Order: sequence, then C-alpha cells, then structure tokens
Amino acid sequence: MKIKPFAGVRPPRELAADVASRPYDVLNSAEAKSEAGEKSLLHIIKPEIDFDPIADEHSQPVYDKAVENFKLWQERGWLVQDDKEMYYIYAQTMDGRTQYGLVAAANVDDYMTGKIKKHELTRKDKEDDRMIHVRIQNANLEPVFFAYPDVAEMNKIISDYVASHEPEYDFVAPDGFGHTFWKIDDDAIINRITEIFRDIPALYVADGHHRTAAAARVGAEKREQNPNHTGNEEYNYFLAVIFPESQLHVIDYNRVVRDLNGLTPAEFLDKLRESFEVTEMGTEIYKPNKLHNFGMYLDGKWYSLTAKPGTYNDGDPIGVLDVTVLSNLVFDKILNLGDLRTSKRIDFVGGIRGLGELQKRVDSGEMAVAFALYPVTMRQIIDIADTGNIMPPKTTWFEPKLRSGLVIHKLS
Repeated sequence: MKIKPFAGVRPPRELAADVASRPYDVLNSAEAKSEAGEKSLLHIIKPEIDFDPIADEHSQPVYDKAVENFKLWQERGWLVQDDKEMYYIYAQTMDGRTQYGLVAAANVDDYMTGKIKKHELTRKDKEDDRMIHVRIQNANLEPVFFAYPDVAEMNKIISDYVASHEPEYDFVAPDGFGHTFWKIDDDAIINRITEIFRDIPALYVADGHHRTAAAARVGAEKREQNPNHTGNEEYNYFLAVIFPESQLHVIDYNRVVRDLNGLTPAEFLDKLRESFEVTEMGTEIYKPNKLHNFGMYLDGKWYSLTAKPGTYNDGDPIGVLDVTVLSNLVFDKILNLGDLRTSKRIDFVGGIRGLGELQKRVDSGEMAVAFALYPVTMRQIIDIADTGNIMPPKTTWFEPKLRSGLVIHKLS
C-alpha cells in the first residue's frame, strides 16, 4: 500500500475540543445547528446551519458559505497548517476500550485498482454530494475509516510512541467518548511507517464508503485536468485513519418493521417456527448471544430465535451473515419486504442506541416487530471484501465515530 505523511491543517491545542465535531452524516441539520458552538467544524461541513431558517444543504449559497467559513477559520487561527509533513496517531476510547489509528494520506490509485477494498455499495448521488465539498474546498475535511491486518512492528511503533510522547490533544467529547491525538514528526519513524505499509497487501474501508469514493474521484478528476501530472501531487492522496484489525469493534445493526404483512402475531410466530427454534423470553430485553441467534420483540414480549440447521450457508461469506439469514427467512419469505434499500416498511437502528430503542418503537405503535442481531466481526468484513462480495445494506456499525476537525488534508 502507498501511504504518505502530510502537513495537516488542525486546531491549536487549546481549541481542539471546540473545533472537533461529529461527522456530517450522523446528525441532521437541526441537530447540527443545536450542537455547533462558535468554532465548531459543523459550520464548515454542514454550513446550512448558518442560515435562518436552515437552508437547503445542496444549494449554491450553502456551498459558498462552506468555502467562506473554511477560509475564516484559518484567518482566525482556529485552523493552522503544520510546517512539515507528518503522520499522526488518533486514539479513541469508549467504555474503557481504546483503539489506536494511524492518520495518513491514502493513495487514489490504490482505491481505483481495488487495493483499498470495500464491502458496501455506494450511491452516485451521495458520492456526487461529497465530491462537491472536496472540490470546492480543495481539501479532505473529514477522514475515512480504514482497517488493515495487524503488523506487530507497526503496533509496537505506535504503542512505544504513545508511551513516550505527550499528546497534542486529549479530551472527552460530550457523548462521553475520549479522543487523544499525537503528531509523529520523527523522520526516521515516518520513513519506517511508509516502508511497513508498502508490504501490506490491502486496506479495508470500515466506515465512510461514500467519502472514500468521492475523495478518489476528485483526485482522478484533478489528474485529468493537469497536463503536467506526475503522480506525486497532493491530490493523489486523501485523508484516512487506519486501524489494526484486532482493535476494531463492530456493534450490532438492528431492524424494525412496520407491519406483519397481514398476519396476526400468533400467525407470524407459527411461520417463524418453520425456520427457527422460537423461545419466549418474557418482558426483559433479550440480546442475541451467538451467530444465527436473534432477539425479537413482538406484541410486548421478547423472543429468542435460533435459525435451524440447513437454513443458512456457513461456507459462503455472504450466506453466513445474520443479515442474510434474517432477510431470506423472514423479510423475503414471510414479510415480503422487497428491496431493503428502498422499502418504506423497514428501518435500521444502530446498536449504539441500545435494544431499548427497539422496544420503544414497537410499543409506540410505530413498528410492529423488532429484530436484534448478533454483530458481524472484522474477520467477516475482510473475508467479504477479499472475495469481492458486497454486504447487504446496513450490516456494520462502527463506534465510536471518527471526530471531524482534528486534522484536515489539503489537496495542494
């Protein structure tokens, strides 16, 4: 893999917690407006919040405001560019567990040739929207989230560096997650990191498929526009935080369905028993405890559903996934939901909200039934990417999310 250090644009130490924000795609415009302090990056990545009323995020005045704010933040000294190319270390702490990522510039060619591997489909309209932001700012304002197979030497470099250097930033965000950030400015270490990654065969997109595709497309676009292109220009790279596989934790991504396709709860349970061992668990929340075991909340009660042998294919990287099992045996066979990407009868709930959220949405009458899934593993994600397969929609949820604004990568 080809990665490189870069001269990051980032807040002074005392402003890091004020500038850093949640990513653009985890909160809506109203939430962003409420959450954004004076210096928050949200004014740059969601500039529609600076209009009253909130403006259309795809309108030209909003794009112009994004550019204006990015320039203003730099003029005011809220964002300052480092004077040399460096790698950075970004650590996130949640529930007492810390993961350490390398902040680097990843290579556009590696994405275009498939060495940076994906496991989800992207939508062109979403790619196009992200492309506009990269293009107008001439920068990657938000990082993408990559994984790589563990390399013992790389793990040691990071752990030794963290143990022997004071962090640039160290704060706990309002959501309770810790964010710590170091700069690696030692040339010998920088060069060794670059060498180590040359021997790593692949990187894997964990989160941020649309941002990755958009960043790579802008790089390719700039290449075509430059008659003197050499391949060494900064636009050949984009901002990534790269974590070792062993440190990442995927949490559950659950489903709620609006109706039972004309069935009564009793009839629905009877149909489920054709493919599952169904056990009533009472009113206490039931969390799945292994692959092919599901929690279901229906008509005020929780159930354990265990798929019967022969109803799934553990020899297939897609067939082994519980989202596939549930889709085949319930959503297709019984509920006839159709394409889950477009169906209005289903919604998806990230596990960070807890299983109580599933129960709440059913008890409110908004939904008829909820399903809790056992989370996929990083190894399953890598197996799917390596075999060129694509996961069903809404399969993975990574937490904590990368904080935006800790460092920005300029394309020139």
